[in-house]
Amino acid sequence: MFTGIVTDMGKIKGMENVGDSIKFTVEPAQRNYLKGVRKGESIAINGACMTITAKKGRSFEFTTVNESLVKTNLGDLKKGSYVNLEKPMSLNGAIDGHLVMGHVDTTGKVFKVVRLKDSWEYYFTFSSKFKDNIIYVGSISINGVSLTIADIIRESKKEILIKIAIIPHTWKVTNFRYMKPGNRINIEFDMIGKFVKRVLDGMKK
Repeated sequence: MFTGIVTDMGKIKGMENVGDSIKFTVEPAQRNYLKGVRKGESIAINGACMTITAKKGRSFEFTTVNESLVKTNLGDLKKGSYVNLEKPMSLNGAIDGHLVMGHVDTTGKVFKVVRLKDSWEYYFTFSSKFKDNIIYVGSISINGVSLTIADIIRESKKEILIKIAIIPHTWKVTNFRYMKPGNRINIEFDMIGKFVKRVLDGMKK
């Protein structure tokens, strides 16, 4: 489990096809980021929970199976791409963001990015079938970053358009700085909200 507080960015240094899976090699920006990290432990890559399969110097490896390549934006990665990294939360640590499982619910797209004087506004679209999973100023994880929905701009039968406000710190330490219109993003909706929705849906039957 994670909190959506990205602790580093990693650069894709290598990719190797293994059957219908891909083995990625990632080098974190922080020199000592892997200190204390062991093979077999989980790590969030753009919000998707993956398993570290090897450590080599400053880099680590993880393998993504076809199912995850299709259902997340990990299938869009190329050598040189930057990914958001987060180590699992500890039960005695602070939860600065919100509870994030690392299980991507769907992908969306960057609609537009607006540069303000000292912040940014990001607009994202995704399928309207997830409309009941969001609320105004509710929590949402995008590429593994715990964020607040600043506004629900548009809801149609096909898609939803939301606005997210990004502060300079978040822009600096995450791959939001590299996002462009049309890019695919990983989305995980608030876990508590999903449980509540399931209970209410069951009561309607």
